[in-house]
Amino acid sequence: MGAMNTLRQNTGVILWILVISFGVIWTLQDSDVFSAMDQPNRNVATVNGSAIQHDEYQQMVKRQRKRFQQQLGGDMNPQMESQVREQAYNQVVNQELLEQEMDRLGISVTDAEVEEMVFGENPHPVIRRQFADSTGQINYDLLQNMAQNPQAKSQWLQLEDFLRRQRRQQKMTSLVQATIQVSEQDIESYYRRQNTTASARYVSLRYARVPDDSVSVTESDLRSYYEDNKEDFKREKTVTIEYTSTSKEATSEDSSAIAGDLNDLREDFAGTENDSLFLVNNASDRDFSSEYVTPDQMNERIADSVYADPTPGRIVGPAFGGGRAHLVKIRDTRPAETNYAHARHILLKTDQADSELLGRLQALQDTIASGDASFAEMARKYSDDQSASEGGDLGWFSEGSMVDAFEDAAFGAEPGSLVGPVRSEFGYHLIRVEAVASEAVQIADVAYSLRPSQSTLSDKEATLGDLAYFAEEEGNFRDEAERLGLTVQDVQVETDQSSIPGIGQSPELSRFLESASTGDISDVLELDDKFVVARVTSVTPEGYRSFEEVKEQIRPQVALQKKRAVQTNRMQRALSQNDFEALPDVLNTQMRTESGIDFSTNTAPGLGQEPRFVGTVFGLDEGETSGVVEGSNAAFVVQTTQKNTPPPLTEQRRSQIRQQLLKQRQKEVSSDWIAALKEDATIEDNRTQMR
Repeated sequence: MGAMNTLRQNTGVILWILVISFGVIWTLQDSDVFSAMDQPNRNVATVNGSAIQHDEYQQMVKRQRKRFQQQLGGDMNPQMESQVREQAYNQVVNQELLEQEMDRLGISVTDAEVEEMVFGENPHPVIRRQFADSTGQINYDLLQNMAQNPQAKSQWLQLEDFLRRQRRQQKMTSLVQATIQVSEQDIESYYRRQNTTASARYVSLRYARVPDDSVSVTESDLRSYYEDNKEDFKREKTVTIEYTSTSKEATSEDSSAIAGDLNDLREDFAGTENDSLFLVNNASDRDFSSEYVTPDQMNERIADSVYADPTPGRIVGPAFGGGRAHLVKIRDTRPAETNYAHARHILLKTDQADSELLGRLQALQDTIASGDASFAEMARKYSDDQSASEGGDLGWFSEGSMVDAFEDAAFGAEPGSLVGPVRSEFGYHLIRVEAVASEAVQIADVAYSLRPSQSTLSDKEATLGDLAYFAEEEGNFRDEAERLGLTVQDVQVETDQSSIPGIGQSPELSRFLESASTGDISDVLELDDKFVVARVTSVTPEGYRSFEEVKEQIRPQVALQKKRAVQTNRMQRALSQNDFEALPDVLNTQMRTESGIDFSTNTAPGLGQEPRFVGTVFGLDEGETSGVVEGSNAAFVVQTTQKNTPPPLTEQRRSQIRQQLLKQRQKEVSSDWIAALKEDATIEDNRTQMR
């Protein structure tokens, strides 16, 4: 009874723990609960007339972004951010299509089924994971307490909805995959392809061996090739534009404001006993982790700040690193498994003792020690190492990761000291030790991305708005851009191009270009990482690229055709007058032997990448010789000398292959099914209107 009272008295804490754990279902950071209260309901898309709300899309973006960052172990660039948004959009559209199809088929989940997923003999994995006690068993007291607690009703309903959706989708998936079959012939064929090998002998004549000056490519040859392959030169409507952009980077004022927000949290952060809840309440970009980390696992700048004084309880920052501002609490320390150092170096490469280089490095050391120049400045100017561009910065590294002479010097010095010259197998080093560490730390990190403020975004958008207005009035886009200190780029775009060089994906710009005429100027367009405005300088209608335009491009292909004919004819004449064994002498080439050939073999000596080689080898009987095969890189004749067929299938292996093929086909069928639903659907993408 005492335990239950404790649970009830601490319901708020328990719910917050569950909120953190159930990130995919109801993490406050993902739900946009508070922002949704202040914004009108907006639709990011409609699927067959049904709206997908903007907040649903944003939740998916956040989940995908978080997953992506966990996989990367760091921050994303604008291209990755664009990819995440596209994946999130496709996922919510696919989900809506799936829901509509389940409605059409009458697939439902009863309350009894949901109850079975929670309290039954085989609970859902989410229940088993999130309500487990210290022994790994489900804590049914905690589960019942949450189910019956009025304060937890909203979260409980969200959990039920999540389980209901999952079960419904499982039914739909089972229905689709029930049509999939794997026959005995499929299994046997797969087994043979995976386990049959062969040996072969072959003679080849590579096309590239024909000298360039021995083939003549005439104007007539080029025109014939152009006409025969004209569809290869078809192009969509092409638009040439000049454009300029302003990046959506945070200004120094934005960074200072974000640092100020973090500073306001310092006192409360120092005093809180629940760092996990503090991070959630203050919308940190970083989740709390109880793991201990070493400096090589942290952003370099943050590690430098933390290890300057790793005293538990100390608040570090605001410090900037990895595109974020950080306020870090050092919670605890423990001895690390090895020592770490952060160092810079200047390397003068040599493989032997060199008094002149040694003297040069000592002179650099004197210059740095006197304060006449910084270590980073001298490293950029004189170091032979690739770290020169970073001011000689090697970052944090563990003991045992550098050559002995360098390591002994770095780990034997005090932070801030200059060491050297030190000679290693690479040359002479001058080393500056920035910091050392022998502890792993447990931290809580309130991190805010360095995003531009609304004021900054408005200013950058307004700058391009001014450009568009005055360019329209004065008629000179480039001059107006230069007056505003902006750089103008030129690019040619086909109207069916999904990504525009230098700009990226912009459905709104693509739509503008579809109907634009020469001289038209776009509105200011907002992308994930920039604002863009463009002016059309020329329009080329849909059609074929002219012969003159592609003539030099196709010349190598025509020459290759002629070389192919030369070598193929040589091989055919030789084979018609001689047997296979005599071909090497007649053609002044060699007989090659290849063993261990299987269906995955795609290259062979003397042939390069040659798909037809494997097909020819396995298409011949043992001891049979082919005719002349005109391959991608060479004409060849092959003789299959041996085929090694696998032993009969065991029942165990047969079962394994069946399951393997079944999983593969299930994945293919599910993907094809969603693609078919999408093709038949009416989908309206409103993302550009959401910006």
